[in-house]
Parts: sequence; structure tokens; C-alpha cells
Amino acid sequence: MTAIERMTPRAARASRRRHRARTVRPDVDGSVLRWPGARQRFALFGEVLWVGALMAIVSIPVVTWPAAVAAGSSHLRRFVHAEATPVSEFFRDTVRALPGALGVGAATTALGVLVGLDVALAAGGALPGGVAVAFLVGAVGAAALVLAVIAASLWSPGTPWKSLLRISPRVVRADLSGTAYTVVALALGAVIAWQFLPLGIPVLGMLAFALVAIGERRLVRLTALARQTSTSAETAT
Repeated sequence: MTAIERMTPRAARASRRRHRARTVRPDVDGSVLRWPGARQRFALFGEVLWVGALMAIVSIPVVTWPAAVAAGSSHLRRFVHAEATPVSEFFRDTVRALPGALGVGAATTALGVLVGLDVALAAGGALPGGVAVAFLVGAVGAAALVLAVIAASLWSPGTPWKSLLRISPRVVRADLSGTAYTVVALALGAVIAWQFLPLGIPVLGMLAFALVAIGERRLVRLTALARQTSTSAETAT
């Protein structure tokens, strides 16, 4: 009996994925080395859909949505890095993220209700300054949502939510194109779910995957920039 055969099915799958990651020929851009789990495209697609279903379950109370985004992003990040991704770990991440996520979820939910109320009052002509006020409140609400989503996507076990919320504006400034991609992903997800509500379940998984992809892109770009800056400084000296 081989070593893999003696393993549990879950450990055997993880071992095979790590073995394929070591033996596959790297792409020209090195993407297989960075994200070996993403090489299995169909498996990745299935994992994204599965994570969407898990996120939908966690998001049922509404105020828990930041924990769902945090756990979903963390789960897919492990998958693309060819690490073990048991369902139990997703729910453990959810439990770890909940203490700080509940406050963020409650605040953003209350802000969303306020924005909806202002828009309704503006549409009915009961709000002074109507359209301008509704636009301003909507813009503030959208900005707060984007910052909260970025903070949730940056979460990892042991990271305080206060720190995530504090650094998310800096992340926005450092990666404006990534922030634009995040806004587009949120807008497309909202449109798809609005057109056919059941599609909101896979949309959650696709949103989590988009956040992971944007985060990995940001890491690659900032690392390359740091190396370039370091090389320039060494050349100057």
C-alpha cells in the first residue's frame, strides 16, 4: 500500500494537488507557480460555486455578510494556493471572523436602510434637495460598502477588524485600478442578482473569487514595484 493510499481521502487529494503543482511545467509568467490550485479550471469553477452556496448560508442573517466574504475569500485563496480546503475550515473561519464582522455588518446594513429610505423620499418629492441629497447619500453608502468589502477580503485568522478598516483606505489609494475592479465586480453582481434572484448564490462565490484575484494582482504589482524601487536605490548609490 502506497503512502497516498494510506491517507484519508481529503489528505490524499491535497497531496495529489501539491504533487501536480511541483511537477507541472510553469507558465511563461510563472502563474502556475504562484497559484497552482488555479490550474484545474473546472475544479476551480466548482469550488467557486460551492463557496457561493456556503456564503449564502452564512449571510442569511444579513449582518453576517462581512464574515461570509472573509471566510469565502480565505477559502478560495487557500484553494488557488493548492492548500487543503475542507468545508469545516470555512465555518471555522466564519466563527473566527464573526466577532468583529457583526459590527461592520450591522453598520453597513443600517447605512443601506438609510440610503434606501432617502432615495424613496427623494423619489416621492418629500426630501428637500431631492436628487442631490439622494445622490450624495448613495455615494457615501457605496464608498462605505466598497471599503467594508475590501476590508473583509483582506481578513485572515487573527487579524483585528479595526486594523482592516484602518488600512482599507490606504489599499484603495495604493491600488486605484484594483478598487475600480472591485466596484465593477460589485455592480455586475448586483445587476445579475437583481435580474434573477437565485443567481445571487453563485454570484457570491464569483465575487469572492474576484476579490481574491484582485488581491493577488495587487500583491504581485506592489512586490514588483518594491523590487524596482530597491533596485533603483541600489543603482543610485
